[in-house]
Amino acid sequence: MNPKDITKEYTNGEVTIVWQSAKCIHSANCVRNNPDVFRPKEKPWIHPKASTTEKIIETVNKCPSGALTYYLNKQND
Repeated sequence: MNPKDITKEYTNGEVTIVWQSAKCIHSANCVRNNPDVFRPKEKPWIHPKASTTEKIIETVNKCPSGALTYYLNKQND
């Protein structure tokens, strides 16, 4: 496994963002569309609690490489 091939997950409780470093082409669509969440100069660089679940999903769906995906967390009712 390539050490640069990293998969990380970040959650706000409702949605979990999955980032796969090997697929990332650095288009910066995520940063332009949701700069409150996607902050490339920080570590960790993804802050899912800084936005709504709807906005996160909308932003992730604009990722051209597929490096960003998401899944909805099960809610305990």
